[in-house]
Amino acid sequence: MSQTVTTLDVNTAPDGGHGTDYIRAQSGIMSWLTTVDHKRIGLMYLISTFIAFAMGGVFALILRLELLTPKQTIMSANTYNQMFTLHGAVMTFLFIIPSIPGALGNFLLPIMIGAKDVAFPKLNLLSLYLYWIGALFTLSSLITGGIDTGWTFYVPYSSTVTTTSVLSVTFGVFILGFSSVLTGLNFIVTMHKLRAPGMGWYKMPLMLWAIYATSIVQILATPVLGITLLLLIAERAFHIGIFDPALGGDPVLYQHFFWFYSHPAVYIMILPGMGIINELISVHARRRIFGYKAIAFSSVAIALVGFLVWGHHMFTSGQSEFAAIMFSFLTFLVAIPSGVKVFNWIATLWRGSISYSAPMLYALSFLILFSIGGLTGIFLGMLSVDLHLHDTYFVVAHFHYVMVGGTVIAYIGGLHHWWPKITGKMYSERLATISCALVFIGFNVTFFSQFIMGSRGMPRRYYNYLDQFQPLHAFSTVGSWILGLGFLVMIICFIKSLRSGAPAPANPWGGLSLEWTTASPPITENFVRTPIVTKGAYDFNTENA
Repeated sequence: MSQTVTTLDVNTAPDGGHGTDYIRAQSGIMSWLTTVDHKRIGLMYLISTFIAFAMGGVFALILRLELLTPKQTIMSANTYNQMFTLHGAVMTFLFIIPSIPGALGNFLLPIMIGAKDVAFPKLNLLSLYLYWIGALFTLSSLITGGIDTGWTFYVPYSSTVTTTSVLSVTFGVFILGFSSVLTGLNFIVTMHKLRAPGMGWYKMPLMLWAIYATSIVQILATPVLGITLLLLIAERAFHIGIFDPALGGDPVLYQHFFWFYSHPAVYIMILPGMGIINELISVHARRRIFGYKAIAFSSVAIALVGFLVWGHHMFTSGQSEFAAIMFSFLTFLVAIPSGVKVFNWIATLWRGSISYSAPMLYALSFLILFSIGGLTGIFLGMLSVDLHLHDTYFVVAHFHYVMVGGTVIAYIGGLHHWWPKITGKMYSERLATISCALVFIGFNVTFFSQFIMGSRGMPRRYYNYLDQFQPLHAFSTVGSWILGLGFLVMIICFIKSLRSGAPAPANPWGGLSLEWTTASPPITENFVRTPIVTKGAYDFNTENA
C-alpha cells in the first residue's frame, strides 16, 4: 500500500496570508524557557545534546592522546579512569539516547503526521527540564571528584569500594530515565490520536515507525534501569545487601538488571537512525522505498527481539550453558530484521536517480559503517569466539561502528537533510562534503585499527599497554584527530549557514512527506489549514516525482 500526502498548499491561509515562523513568533529568553511549541523544544534539545556531544568528543580526544604512548602521556591513571567513565556516560545518556528522539523527533513528528503539536505539550517541556536536571547531576561529578566506575556502574566496585561521585551520577541517570519515558509516552499517544485525515498507519513516513518502536522500548525498558540504579543507590547509601557478595548480595543480578535495559537501549539509539536513513535514501535517490511494510515491521521486530538478548553481554559471567546457547541463538535472530532493512535500502538505491548531496553521502557512509558494525557483532554473538574477544578493543570497535558509525552518522545526515526546514537557511554543500569525507576517513582510521588490536588481545579500559600495541594505538589516535577535524568543519558549516546562508525554499530536496509542504522554517502551528493526506510520501515513480 502506498503512503500518501497532500498536495494542498497547507501553508497558505484562505485569505492568502501566512503565519509567523516559530523562531520569530516570540522573542526573549522566557519565551523559549516556557514554550510548549514542539519545534522550539526540539531546537533546545538539539543545542543541549550537541553541547553534550562536544564534551564527550573532547573527552575522547584527550583519552586517545593519553593512549598515544604505552606509559603515562598526559594524565594519571585515576584521571584516565574518570575521563573514560564520563566519556561513556555523557555520550550514552546525554547524547546518543536523547538526541534523535529529543531533537529531530520533537521537531518533525507532529509535522510529519499533519498535527499542530504533540499530544501533551506541557509534558514535552517537562521532559526537557528533566533532561537538563539529570544532566546537571551527571556533570556535577566534574567538580565533586569525578567517577571512575565506567558507564556501566558495575557492582560491588560502584556500590561499596570507590569513593568517587557515584551517587550524583547514578541519580542523574535515574532522572534522565524519566525524561526518556515521558518523551516515548508522548510520541506514542501523538501518533495514535493526532494523525491528519487520510493518514493511516501504513501511510506514515517510515521514520515515524522507527520512532514508534523506539518509544515502546523506552517505556518498557527504562523503568528497569531506574529500579536498578535505585537499588545501587540504596546499597551504597545504606549498605543494604543487594548486589555486594560481602553483604549477602549477588553482583550477577546487577548485570542481569543493567543489561536488560542497556541492550534494548542500543535499539533506542539505533532504531531512530535507521528511520532517518529511510527518508534520506528515498528522497535523495528519488525512488519509492522498497518494501514499506517489511521495513516498518522490521523496526517493531528489532524492538521486541531486543528484549531477549541481554545475556550475550554475560557469556563470561558464569551463567548456565543452556542460557548462554539460547542468548547466542536469539542474538543471531536480530540479524534477520536488520538484514531486511539493509537489503531494502540497497534495493531502493538500485536504479535510483541518486543525488550525491551531503545527506546521501552520510546515508551511504551509514550503510558501510553499520554493515561492518553488524557483521562484527556476529563474532561477539558466537560463544567460543566471544570468550577470546570479551572485554577487548574488538568490542570497543564494534560498539563504536554501530553507535557512532550507525546512529551518529545517521543523525548528522538527518540534520543536514532537515537543516533548511529547521533554520530556514541553506548550507554550503562544499563544506558539508569535506566534513563528511573527513568524518568517514577519520572514523575508520580510529576504530578499524581497534578490531586488529582486540583480536590480538589488547584489553579495553587499560591505562598502560604492551609496547607491541603502540603503532596501532598511535594510528588510532591520529585517526581521532582527523575525525575531530571533520566534526569541527561540520560545526563551521552550520554556523556559516546561520550567518550568511541563502534562504531555504519550502522543499529544497523535492521530498513528498508533509514536512516539505510547509514553510522553511515552519509557522507556529505548522499548517494554516489541517492537511488532508491524498498522495504518497514515497511516490517518486508516479506523476508526483
